[in-house]
Amino acid sequence: MEIFMWWLDLHLDSKEWLRENLRAGELPLQVLQHIAEAGGPHPDNLSGGLTDADWDFIETQSEFVD
Repeated sequence: MEIFMWWLDLHLDSKEWLRENLRAGELPLQVLQHIAEAGGPHPDNLSGGLTDADWDFIETQSEFVD
């Protein structure tokens, strides 16, 4: 599922972590769980990270006031 379909439902703490740790190689378990709960990929399917397109979205399209 594309990130724009679940980003709005993502827990604010996880959004902040992703913004502060752009293109991190590994995501904390809590962030992975929040992504799955918001409708994103399940932690088992993330292979430890997001796609380049996901990171591009986080960097350029997400708003800092959610």
